[in-house]
Amino acid sequence: MKIYIGHSNQMNYKEELYMPIINSTLYKEHEIIFPHLNNNDFDTKKVIAESDLFIADVSKPSLGLGIEIGRAESIGKKILCIYNSKENCSGSIKYIDADIIEYSDKEDLINKIKEYIDRILISNVN
Repeated sequence: MKIYIGHSNQMNYKEELYMPIINSTLYKEHEIIFPHLNNNDFDTKKVIAESDLFIADVSKPSLGLGIEIGRAESIGKKILCIYNSKENCSGSIKYIDADIIEYSDKEDLINKIKEYIDRILISNVN
């Protein structure tokens, strides 16, 4: 599965998001694209269109992330919004066509993403 990870630049995304995913089996089992591990010619519009799943960490507000979520929604992409329980997730998230999952720490983050992806893969088989 090709998965694009979106987030706010206001969070410590390398430590809080990228490294837990890179160090998990998710990174070995799926093609995961991180926007800030690529070169400056990174075309998010193209990558979102080519992805099977868009995971958006909405723990911190971000205009750019909101644009990416809107773009993904407008082309019918599967969207998973995740947020840290210690943060105040924007109330606007409830108005988009996305699944929303709260996580408490890095381990919980990985476990919940794995469970979500497993459910998608099982439903695609049936």
